Amino acid sequence: MKIFPAIDIFGGQAVRLYKGDYDQMTVYDSEPLNTVRKFEAAGAGHLHLVDLEGAKTGQTTNLPTIEKLAAQTDLFIEVGGGIRNMETIRRYLNAGASRVILGTAAVTDLDFTARAVAEYGEKIAVGADLKDGRVAIKGWLETSQDTWEVFFQRMEILGVKTIICTDISKDGAMQGTNRDLYALLAQRFSMDIIASGGVSSLEDIRALKAAGVAGAIIGKAYYTGAIDLAQAVRLGEGE
Repeated sequence: MKIFPAIDIFGGQAVRLYKGDYDQMTVYDSEPLNTVRKFEAAGAGHLHLVDLEGAKTGQTTNLPTIEKLAAQTDLFIEVGGGIRNMETIRRYLNAGASRVILGTAAVTDLDFTARAVAEYGEKIAVGADLKDGRVAIKGWLETSQDTWEVFFQRMEILGVKTIICTDISKDGAMQGTNRDLYALLAQRFSMDIIASGGVSSLEDIRALKAAGVAGAIIGKAYYTGAIDLAQAVRLGEGE
């Protein structure tokens, strides 16, 4: 199981939100590259980046920061936040991203999602942020009409290979992840499921791996010291 330490970017800085609330933001590093270097030192091979401003506005506000990070690391980088057209996909991939994550657009623009998957294949992932049984969009400010089950089925039919699934109720709360949900998703769908939200202990890592989940994103638990990233990488990615 792959381990993705996370950096949320806002104003060019590494920050974290509590339960997706932009009014509850903590700045962890004014220079995200410093954090990337710590990830590398811990043995991480993957990086999860989110442009929080892009998630709200659809603009590539933090593209220069992301480009800088990609140029100075060999980590596999997946980027999400405000990717709603083919030009933005090209910008991020040209900037050095290994994979881009479609969030709001995957819910609201099925034709665009289909075109993106047809053109870029496994370089396209979909983010499904779950709130009250539905997929939240536009920076978690709104929710979709369809249930998450319908949405996942639709993405699988389109040929999406990877879904990053966040249980918003668990995100940043340090109360453990929704292990039952991710085990269900891994069992029900052929897509790779990456768990996000509330991964806050090595026991979470162990349980997700045992359930067949393809990856886990570690955010606040790293920054607060609740999870030792080197241990998490060894546990998740070891035999």
